[in-house]
Amino acid sequence: MDWGRIIFIFFTLSSATSTAGFLFAPEVTILFVAVALNLIATTLKIGVRKKLSSELFASSIVADLHLLPAFGVYQVFHNEKLAFVFAIGAMMANLFSLVLLLIESAQKQDSDY
Repeated sequence: MDWGRIIFIFFTLSSATSTAGFLFAPEVTILFVAVALNLIATTLKIGVRKKLSSELFASSIVADLHLLPAFGVYQVFHNEKLAFVFAIGAMMANLFSLVLLLIESAQKQDSDY
């Protein structure tokens, strides 16, 4: 088992599910958790040299650039509707990232089995 890959996928999936949680129940705490998990996932993607690593990193940055303003707008201006729109953009970027992870996993040749 590749524990680095497990942690990498764990944080990527956690970021997507916590963003979806904010879309289901808009609370500032859930949005903060989504921002934190996405920033950790982005940090883990730095320096990865795989086939689709550039696309994964770019999609994570896009999600960061949606979640950070969403948190700011929701916390400072109390504008739930605009924060919700930003979170939808982050969710789309996270879904794109998950699709890329699935493609990369399907292409990976494991000889452990």
